[in-house]
Amino acid sequence: MIVIVDYGMGNVGSIATMLKKIGAQVALSADTYQIVSADKLILPGVGAFDSAMQSLQARNLIAVLNDCVLQRRIPVLGICLGMQLFTRGSEEGKLPGLGWLNARTIRFPSKEQQPALRVPHMGWNTARILRPGVLFRDTTLQPRFYFVHSYHVVCDDGDDVTAMTHHGVDFASSFERGNVLGVQFHPEKSHKFGMKVLENFLCWAGRSSDGNPSTTTIVSQRVGVS
Repeated sequence: MIVIVDYGMGNVGSIATMLKKIGAQVALSADTYQIVSADKLILPGVGAFDSAMQSLQARNLIAVLNDCVLQRRIPVLGICLGMQLFTRGSEEGKLPGLGWLNARTIRFPSKEQQPALRVPHMGWNTARILRPGVLFRDTTLQPRFYFVHSYHVVCDDGDDVTAMTHHGVDFASSFERGNVLGVQFHPEKSHKFGMKVLENFLCWAGRSSDGNPSTTTIVSQRVGVS
C-alpha cells in the first residue's frame, strides 16, 4: 500500500489519481497506523514552508514520519514543497525542516540580481539526468516536467542530486539518498514523464520495516517513455 500523507498542504487527489492509473493501491491518510503500515510513503506539498511544518506538527506527524523514514527505513518520495521539507530549513521561513537530507532550501535570485528572471518558476522545463537512480530508470536523458516553485534545494553532497534543471541558475530537480527521494517538479501534472517517475518509485523494491524487500506491486502495463 502506498500512503500519501494528507496533512492539508498538497494536491493529494491528483497524485492519487495518477497512481491509480498505473495500478497502485493508494490511501490518503494522516492516520498513524496507516502511515507506519505503508510499503511506501509520498509527502506532497503546495504552499509555504513554515505553514507545512506547522501542519505536520499540529497533526502529530513529525515523530511518526521520523520513525518511519529514519528507523523503519520506509521509502519516501517528496514532491515539490514536500521535497523541500526534507532539508534542514528554508529561506522562506524560520522553522527547521525534517532534516532527512543534508541540504538547505533557498530562493531563486532576486530581480536585483537577475531582472529578467521570472519567479516563481512556473511551467514546463527539462531535467538533465545526472544518474538514473531509482526515479529515472529507463527514461530519456532530458524528460520534461511541470514546475511551480520559488525556492529550490541545494544539497551539501552533490552525489545526492540525480537531475538538474536550469531556470536562471542550475538547481536540483531530483535527489536520492537511501530511502529518501525527492522531486521538485509535479509528476502528477507531467503526463507520461511524471507517470514514468511514479511507476519507477512504485516498482522499486526498496526496503520494508523488517529489512526485507518491499512487497509493493502494480498491476497495469509499463509506461513507455521516449
